[in-house]
Amino acid sequence: MKRPFGIIKAVGWATYKEWAAFRSHMAVSILIGPIYFLVQYFIWSAVFSSRETLNGFTLTQMLAYYGIMSCINYLTFDFADWNLQMLIRTGKYVTFVLRPVSHVFFALCQKIGHRSLGFWMEFLPVFLIYLWVFRIDLLPSRPIWAVISVILGFLMTFLVNYCIGLTAFWLTNADGVRSMFHLLRNISAGVLVPLTFFPELIQRVLFFLPFQFMQYVPARVFIGEYELAGFTMSIPQIVGLQALAVLLMWGITALLIRLGNRKFTGVGV
Repeated sequence: MKRPFGIIKAVGWATYKEWAAFRSHMAVSILIGPIYFLVQYFIWSAVFSSRETLNGFTLTQMLAYYGIMSCINYLTFDFADWNLQMLIRTGKYVTFVLRPVSHVFFALCQKIGHRSLGFWMEFLPVFLIYLWVFRIDLLPSRPIWAVISVILGFLMTFLVNYCIGLTAFWLTNADGVRSMFHLLRNISAGVLVPLTFFPELIQRVLFFLPFQFMQYVPARVFIGEYELAGFTMSIPQIVGLQALAVLLMWGITALLIRLGNRKFTGVGV
């Protein structure tokens, strides 16, 4: 057990220090997040001007949803897909094939270090802005379950993105797939609009996709209730389902890694 934690500490700390040297890049998020939220505030204020509720949401709940979704994005943000496809395309992935540590674990350690810096450089300032400036209640109703759900969302985001990066084994340049995936992810994870706003048929499809477990489920756990496609679950039930989905996604990732390694030539371009 000491060896994995030692690797996490070493790689995570190195990544933390590396990105800390370019922390102004992260500091821009302090402006982007609140500006995006302000746009949502004006849009939904206009929508709710002629009604009190919409699909079960009040204006206060809708703003809280977008505030929570924004904060969760800072905690789960990931670009493992971009890193991996660059390594495969340039042939540098071969260096990880020869190392005693798998690249997927190395990449996860990098994400832990990167998001550790992002916690106080991005999440914490924006969280306080939403809480004190916009007066949005972002405190979770079930704190322990919320923390567990965010950790699972963190892992699910990493695994799904990593699988997208693995497509470079077959496509070489996965930029097109990544662009399409990011659009699909934002729609299917509830980033653009709550998933309950979609027709019931689409909701049923989204329920069985992994994207909702990335951000939508953590956001609903923060709120304290879960509903999608007619399914209403308690917080422990949906977090348990989220954990099972993460385990399934880990298995799919391991399978794709094995298939990809067989195809990798290490030539580069």
